[in-house]
Amino acid sequence: MLLRMMLAEIAHRKGNFLSALIAVTAAVAISVGVITVCDASRRETVRLMRDMGFNLLIVPEGTDMTDFWSRSFAEGEMPEEYVYRLANSSVMTVQHLVARLQKRITWQGREVLLTGVLPEVQMVSGPQKSPMGLNIESGSAWVGRHIADSAGVGVGDEIELSGRWLRVERVLEEQGSIDDIRIYAHLHDVQEMLGREGRINEIEALQCLCGDKQTLADVRADVRSVLPGVQVTEMRSIAIARAETRKMVERFAGILVPAVVLIATIWVGLSTLRNVNDRRAEIGILRALGVASQPIAALFLGKMTLIGLLGALLGWALGTALAIHYGTGIFPVTAKAIAPIYGLLGWAVAGSALLCLIASWLPAMSAVMQDPAEVLSEE
Repeated sequence: MLLRMMLAEIAHRKGNFLSALIAVTAAVAISVGVITVCDASRRETVRLMRDMGFNLLIVPEGTDMTDFWSRSFAEGEMPEEYVYRLANSSVMTVQHLVARLQKRITWQGREVLLTGVLPEVQMVSGPQKSPMGLNIESGSAWVGRHIADSAGVGVGDEIELSGRWLRVERVLEEQGSIDDIRIYAHLHDVQEMLGREGRINEIEALQCLCGDKQTLADVRADVRSVLPGVQVTEMRSIAIARAETRKMVERFAGILVPAVVLIATIWVGLSTLRNVNDRRAEIGILRALGVASQPIAALFLGKMTLIGLLGALLGWALGTALAIHYGTGIFPVTAKAIAPIYGLLGWAVAGSALLCLIASWLPAMSAVMQDPAEVLSEE
């Protein structure tokens, strides 16, 4: 009976129904679209910030950081085994571990920074991710632009370093930094050249963005619980850029979604109020004939609940479609990962129905509280 009355009400006042449905659909579509895009933006931000490079440096305990920054490497050393020990631990605050051994040497009358790099060792306790760092094969060398130009070497040439011949696999683009005078090689090749087998002097890592309250002190405590004889330094400019960019995305969603929901709630409330005002005479007649207030209130509330359910379904589908269509162009790096968030559908349905009930509650109550004699006398 109630459903038949609601359908008859909708058919009789299509404009009012469509107005409220459009408001709910738009609110859900915008909210779902923003959340889906923000989820893609978060992944894109993490990937782009990751590509800025490592933001943590693990060096031997007692390293004088003044000397480190002037030399660009630590004089002290630690076992290569440290990188595997950390990777096999339960530490969750770091990821993407790369062990390096660096030393300044003279090559062809030029001072170069010889850098041995081990391909990334992933943390076993977390999800496996696409690797960072350089993946240099044994017997190969990657040469900084300034060294390559001044020495006249190019890709495919053979160069001798400390009695070992390496093939130039890549000449790096000009960086405008100390990287232009580096010669990279596999860690084990450099260890052999320098007679430092099994030794490294730094581990590069990336701080895991797994909590807003995570601090550098937390990271240091975690790393030192596994590697007691090390010190952890943060490359703060990179760390701040990552954290601030992530927070900016979260603030955007945190402001826009509530604003849209508030506007839609007001719109639905005004639509219900207008509907009630338009039907004052009918409501007065029904009350005068002895119809109880509950069925009348149920008619308005049921209609708005139905609008909330339909608007949620339409809005979720529309918002998801728009986010996928436009998101792939906005976030090309993680475009393939943009997908419907089905968990939002349940929240959209429940939230829309609840908000429609809240928005229509006062107008519905005002309808059933009217004195039928007073209403009919006005008419």
